[in-house]
Amino acid sequence: MTQPDATSGPAAHFRALERLYRSAPINNAFSSRLEIESEGHARIVFDITPDVFHAAGAAHGTIYFKMLDDAAFYAANSLVSDRFLLTTAFNLHFTKPVRTGRVTASGVWVSGHRRVLVAESRLVDEDGDEIGRGTGTFMRSRIALSGLAGYSDESE
Repeated sequence: MTQPDATSGPAAHFRALERLYRSAPINNAFSSRLEIESEGHARIVFDITPDVFHAAGAAHGTIYFKMLDDAAFYAANSLVSDRFLLTTAFNLHFTKPVRTGRVTASGVWVSGHRRVLVAESRLVDEDGDEIGRGTGTFMRSRIALSGLAGYSDESE
């Protein structure tokens, strides 16, 4: 199988979105990696460590939200190459607590192309159990992706 050219077309957009993710200051607080392999699909692999626990010794819900939102967001933004999307709504379901280990957030685009896009995401622990899921609504902003340093900077 031939790999897509990473310097043009969708593959270049995917790599630029991955750079954008890495450039966000919030992501310095997490050991995480975004991967976009195809339009409408994004995956974030991250590690749960005790520094993100709530008082009862499991991952705080903010971690669930962040990773579910990011996976759905990047799945949707993989279809939009000119504008940064904004989350306008996100519905989250916690299905199981997680204490430590590798977790994968998988996002998939569901509908919409023009102004509003909808994407879903799931969190799965290293045993393959679902620990959370969500659905987000994302709207095109006035922010050009090409104007964002993380998106356009290939020096990384």
